[in-house]
Amino acid sequence: MRRGLVHVLAWTLATGAAVTLSWWGVHTVLAGTAYDPPRALPLTAGDVPAEAPKPPTASATDRPAPTASPPPPPSTKPAATPSPSRTPGSPAAPSRSRPAASPSPSGQVKSYDTDGGLVVFDLGRTSASLVSATPGAGWSMQVWKTESWIRVEFAAGADRVSVFCTWHDGPPRVEIGTY
Repeated sequence: MRRGLVHVLAWTLATGAAVTLSWWGVHTVLAGTAYDPPRALPLTAGDVPAEAPKPPTASATDRPAPTASPPPPPSTKPAATPSPSRTPGSPAAPSRSRPAASPSPSGQVKSYDTDGGLVVFDLGRTSASLVSATPGAGWSMQVWKTESWIRVEFAAGADRVSVFCTWHDGPPRVEIGTY
């Protein structure tokens, strides 16, 4: 009986030590892989309006945004209210950047300032492209793109603001939904 108890105790200690060592090794390796997704798309020098400040440059630690299946478009369709841009004195949220596709020269660059952040689109005659998207302080952001629409969603807790640009059945139009 006593011998069996010693074997069980030795097995328990060896198993506990092995599990602890394995967990520590995996934890150490995986701790270095976590990163914050990119928070903004920069404007290129030719796309910046005269009154807008220059965007930050991309860093060597930028990684592509994770791919996820896009959620369905928002069901509410309030009117979009474009705004020229953030005022020069307003604070900008810290962000990481990644390169954006160059907008077409024939498009019109418009910005949409929402409670969740600022979105800038290049609206052409038959399509649109995302120039930049910058979440406000305390907001996170996710972007979905297809051949006929782009959706930028800002989230803070239970609050959501969605900026949805579609051009599948006509010229590009932008809708902003809050839910």
